[in-house]
Amino acid sequence: MSRSHARGPVGAAALTALLVLAVPTTAGAAPAGAAGPASPTGGVTAAVTAKLLGQAAGATDPGLRAAGADDTRVTVTRRDGRTWASGTAVVVAPAEEGAYPAGWVFVAHRDSSGWRVAFDGESAFADLAAEAPSTVVSPREQDVFTTPGPTYAGGDYRTGMRLPYGVGQSWSFTGGPHGWGGGSPWSSIDLAGGDQRVLAARGGTAYTMCQGWIRVIHDRGYATDYYHLWNNISVNGAGVGEGAFLGNTGTDVTCGGSATGRHVHFGLRQNNAYVPIAGHGIGKWALANGGGAYQGYALHGSAQVNVGGALYNYGAQGLNQGVVDANGGGTVNRRTGPGTGYAVAGAVADGSTVTISCSANGTTHTGRWGTTALWNRLTDGTWITDAYMWTGVNGPANGWC
Repeated sequence: MSRSHARGPVGAAALTALLVLAVPTTAGAAPAGAAGPASPTGGVTAAVTAKLLGQAAGATDPGLRAAGADDTRVTVTRRDGRTWASGTAVVVAPAEEGAYPAGWVFVAHRDSSGWRVAFDGESAFADLAAEAPSTVVSPREQDVFTTPGPTYAGGDYRTGMRLPYGVGQSWSFTGGPHGWGGGSPWSSIDLAGGDQRVLAARGGTAYTMCQGWIRVIHDRGYATDYYHLWNNISVNGAGVGEGAFLGNTGTDVTCGGSATGRHVHFGLRQNNAYVPIAGHGIGKWALANGGGAYQGYALHGSAQVNVGGALYNYGAQGLNQGVVDANGGGTVNRRTGPGTGYAVAGAVADGSTVTISCSANGTTHTGRWGTTALWNRLTDGTWITDAYMWTGVNGPANGWC
C-alpha cells in the first residue's frame, strides 16, 4: 500500500558513500606482525586492515571507533596471482550489551599505486567486481554485485523476503526494531524458538563473516545479516536459495557484543549500510517501530503482533503481490472496475495474499495507511482499492494498466 511508505522511515538513515582506498604495499604501511611486501597475502591484508580502521574511526559506535589492528579480522579467501584478492573484513565489537561488529565483503586489486580495496555496497565495489577474474569473483557474484535495485528512499520497501525460519512455523518476536550497533538506524529484530533452524530469508550469495555471523547478499541492493548463530555454515561466496540452512539460534559473540538466551539477531542492509527495518515487508508482515528500541510490532493485514508475541511465517511476498488490509474489517470488496461505481464481484478476506496484474486510478478511499485513488487489478480481472492493501511500494506494484 503506497501511503505508508511516503510516511515511513525514509529519512532515518543516510546511506554512506565511501571512496576506494589505495594503500601502497610497503613495509611501512603494514601493521605490526603483518607480512612484508614480498607476500601478496600480507600486502592485501595490510590494505584491507587500513581501510577497516578508517571505517571504524567514523563509526557512531564508540566501541568501534576505539578499535585497533588487533580488533580486525581479515580473511583472504580467494586470490588470482599477486594482483587480485577477495574475502571478508570484520571489526570486532567490545563484549558489551548493544555492541555489534562491523563487517564487509571486499574485492581488492593491486596496480602500480598499491592495493585498491572496495567493500560490498560501494559503487567502487561493483566496478572492481566486474573487472575481477572469475577465480576471485564468480559470475554469479558479479551479477549480484553489479545489478542495483530500487531503494526504500525512493518509496520501495519490497524485499521479496520471508522470515528467517521455516514457512508455517511461528517463532517468538523477542525484540522489535533496534540497531545493529551504535543506535540508529533500527535495522534489526530478534527472533527465537521454533525448531531453532535459521534459514536464508531470500536467495543470494552467502559469506561467513566470522563464527556466529552469516551475511547473505541478495538482489535489489539488499543483504541480510544473521548473528549469534551456532553450528553455522562455512561459506565464501556460495549461492544459497531461499530457505537454505545457515545455522542454529544461539548466543555466540565471537565477534563481540552480548547475547542472553538463544536467538537470531536478524539485520537488514541496503547499499552498504544498515537501513530501517520498519516499513519493510518480511514474511508478509509489515514491521513497525515502537517508542524505543526493541519495542514495536508487526502487521499482517489487520492482525497486529507486539513484541513477545508469535510471528507466523507466511512465506515471501512477491514483488507483484499485496496483503489485504481491511483496516479492522473482515473483508474487502472486489469490483469489476477501478471504483465504487462498478459492480461488486465478490470479497477477499483480511490478510489474504493477492497477485496484482496492473493498476489504475479510480475513486478515492482512505485506509490504514492514508488516502489514495489507486486501484489494483488482480489476476482474476477484479479490482481492489490500494487503500485496503499493503504492497510495500509507493505506487503501482506491477505497472499501470
